[in-house]
Amino acid sequence: MDETVAEFMKRTILKIPMTEMMTILKAWDFLSENQLQNINFRKRKESLVHDLVLLCEENRASVNDAALLDIIYTQFHRHQKVWDVFQMTKEPGEDIDLFDMKQFKSSFKKILQRALKNVSVIFRDTEENAVWIRIAWGTQYRKPNQYKPTYVVYYPQTPYAFISSSQLRSSIPLLGQTFETHNATTPLQERSLGLDINMDSRIIHENRIEKDRVQRMTQEIFGDYPQPRLEFAQYKLETKFKSDLKRGILAERKEPLRCLVKFSSPNLLEALKSLAPAGIADAPLSPLLTCIPKKRMNYFKIRDK
Repeated sequence: MDETVAEFMKRTILKIPMTEMMTILKAWDFLSENQLQNINFRKRKESLVHDLVLLCEENRASVNDAALLDIIYTQFHRHQKVWDVFQMTKEPGEDIDLFDMKQFKSSFKKILQRALKNVSVIFRDTEENAVWIRIAWGTQYRKPNQYKPTYVVYYPQTPYAFISSSQLRSSIPLLGQTFETHNATTPLQERSLGLDINMDSRIIHENRIEKDRVQRMTQEIFGDYPQPRLEFAQYKLETKFKSDLKRGILAERKEPLRCLVKFSSPNLLEALKSLAPAGIADAPLSPLLTCIPKKRMNYFKIRDK
């Protein structure tokens, strides 16, 4: 067990209240009954955590084992989180699919990993016929951040999935697309639990108008058909520094500033098309992005006029 896993394990155990420690460890089922019986739970918590981490190291615990313990802790304290609920809807006339849990887990994980190189996905089934999913997000160049995960509670026999509110709001559209792809449903309808109570109807109406406007502008630019598959777009910038203040090193520079910007995605045009409807960007998108389908180009040079 390397230092990263040991630290993750330590932080996870530290969160557990002493009154719940034995119950959660038993539910985790990673330490043997004999190991649990030999632990002195009357020690100070810091000393107890140290002993537990050593036992985990002895059992060669992995990051997935620590993530599973975190799921169990979160299940015990689910009421401390704010959850968004997503309702999946079938097209009229579509039959209800027979659900295969093994196939769901496999496809869910593969879809996320195709969209994002570094992502960690852990599942746990519960007695309430729900599957808990813990997702730790990374980037193309960084490993998953285990300390800012997203939790999903999915009830396979219903059209509902509950997603924990997260600072990583950009992850929500990707999760929605993942459920949509797996379930072959129409786009997920997001509803925030409790938000419709005593809400001014004019606010809802205004929001609906804005969503319709964004959808209309997006459709005008990209159409309502699947976009051609494009994996990258490249922009070369050559421009002089402009400033109202007639001083400074850059303002006196005669040579233009040069830089190269490259956007990449398994399907760049579909990604751009989804930005405004997902709330990640304002509508309309910048002409520098929308010119890709209009000009049928993905190499651009930007110079001063």
